[in-house]
Amino acid sequence: MSIADNIHRIEKELAGTGARLVVVTKTHPVEKLQEAYDAGARMFGENRPQEMAAKQPNLPADVEWHLIGQLQTNKVKLLAPFVHTVQSIDSLKLLRELDKHAAAHHRVINGLLQFHIAQEETKSGLTLAEAEEMLTSAEYKQLKHVRLTGVMGVATFTPDETRLRQEFRQLRGYFEHLKAAYFASEPAFCEISMGMSGDYPLAVAEGSTLVRVGSAIFGSRG
Repeated sequence: MSIADNIHRIEKELAGTGARLVVVTKTHPVEKLQEAYDAGARMFGENRPQEMAAKQPNLPADVEWHLIGQLQTNKVKLLAPFVHTVQSIDSLKLLRELDKHAAAHHRVINGLLQFHIAQEETKSGLTLAEAEEMLTSAEYKQLKHVRLTGVMGVATFTPDETRLRQEFRQLRGYFEHLKAAYFASEPAFCEISMGMSGDYPLAVAEGSTLVRVGSAIFGSRG
């Protein structure tokens, strides 16, 4: 199936669920991203800031760029002029840096708090206690150019559906807790980014609002 066929199939599956598609474009050339764009995709997810910054000028201006990989503070300046959402917020230091560079460009950058929900230690992310410590800090409350809009998590790489559902439920629980405790009056805090090519239907069933799909669209990288 073509890139367009795959996008249309997934969009059809997501119709009516409230979940939207973030096309994971890492390692793919601009021509393939343009194909995805021509098929109607507007949200693109990249892992590496340098790669995203190199592709961005070669694509239409209405692409909504999401950084889904870990972001080092010294790379923030590459993305600050255009990134829509950084899905991998894992420290106050990173929020501070995003705020500083977004202010310099007179814009607001969205961010998702990344939580560690997988069994694998190699996956990164916050604990709930770390997130709450950040949200209650005086420093966080002073940030004006970065806006938290939800949560993100990467589930364990496993065919075990029970395990996956458990992890997705855990992330949704974190979202609901934070929404009630810190963001009750902020409608923008509404995103739960979970689910990838192998498990997105389960994630959607558990309340995902953003699915990050790459190989099911472009084929696996050999």
